[in-house]
Amino acid sequence: MEDLHEILTTFKKEFGKIYQEHEALGKTIHEEGGPLPAKVRWLIKAAVSGASGHGIALETHVAKAREAGATEEGITHALLMLIQTTGFPTFMEAYLTYKKMR
Repeated sequence: MEDLHEILTTFKKEFGKIYQEHEALGKTIHEEGGPLPAKVRWLIKAAVSGASGHGIALETHVAKAREAGATEEGITHALLMLIQTTGFPTFMEAYLTYKKMR
């Protein structure tokens, strides 16, 4: 996937080895960490990013979820799960980020 954010491209140029090791760990966790299918893993990561207030990560994880076959309804549902767990304002921040992507 092409970098969605210029800052990631910059980081990769400045800290290539660190980024490669970070990516390798992520790949191992995704592929060998358990039985969840890719779509579910990316929806979980989107929800965690939204709950944590990490907008750049949320954009990346939504894009990856779409690539893995997640529907817009599924992505919205994952984000709606934030309301009762992290609160309505946190959900709204994540939802705003998501809506700006569409």
